[in-house]
Amino acid sequence: MKNESDTGGLKITETADGVIFTVHVQPRASRNEICGVQGDELKLRLTAPPVEDAANKLCVELLAKALKVAKSRVTITAGAKSRHKTVKVEGITTEPVLSLLK
Repeated sequence: MKNESDTGGLKITETADGVIFTVHVQPRASRNEICGVQGDELKLRLTAPPVEDAANKLCVELLAKALKVAKSRVTITAGAKSRHKTVKVEGITTEPVLSLLK
């Protein structure tokens, strides 16, 4: 069963085992931060360059830390070679993701 929530422009799909949402990654930024919503995606600025999976690893680490879950629960399901990524986080609901926007 999927439940789609469209809050603040960010589209979050809640599934039986977690949530799925999209992120827009800006690599080679001056610092790692969550910038809010851009379009219907969560915007992340990362210091890592987009080579050898460095930005993807940092994306997973940043989201895991911000959502207070283990890194193993955060997976990039689509867009590994793109700035636009689909991320699945297991074991949480929509509320922790929305709290990142405050």
